[in-house]
Amino acid sequence: MMEWFQELTTFEKTYWVITGISTFMFLLVLITTIIGAETDDIGDVDAEIDADTGAGFQFFTLKNLVAFFTIFGWSGIASMDAGNATGTTIIISIFSGLLMMFVMAALFYYISKLSSSGTLKMKNALNSIGEVYLTVGANRSKTGKIQIKIQGALRELEALTDYNEDLKQGKIIKVIEVTNNGILIIEPQN
Repeated sequence: MMEWFQELTTFEKTYWVITGISTFMFLLVLITTIIGAETDDIGDVDAEIDADTGAGFQFFTLKNLVAFFTIFGWSGIASMDAGNATGTTIIISIFSGLLMMFVMAALFYYISKLSSSGTLKMKNALNSIGEVYLTVGANRSKTGKIQIKIQGALRELEALTDYNEDLKQGKIIKVIEVTNNGILIIEPQN
């Protein structure tokens, strides 16, 4: 093994050293990510960026730099094996590494956009159909509860009605208004 390495040119040795170290670091990052350890906290830079800007498009992170050098090294070795000149190999390596960094940054950016806040927006309940859970008093005499699906989740919310009769448990209702304090105004569904 050492004979093979000693026969390489300085340029080839440099690429193999970069590739070996970065591939080892890439495997460590991959393993820690899979088991749930957070590797971006190694340097305070990423933590400060996260705190300042949220989950924006982050190009320079530990994971992206490790990916850059890993792809830089392997694409350079592949380019040398293909017989490309030194300048061409460097250009291909840098382009491949930067492309990988951009793809990873875009991937993490768009993944962060998939998360939802979980904040209930009561206006989304308007015109929804639900069911009385606890009796709602006639003419807003008694607050009751209804079960209704809002934002993809079944919720139990307080409700009032302007209807002339109590709305008993199991009655199918429709939300016609949302008050400023978040109480739903309902009517029986025909």
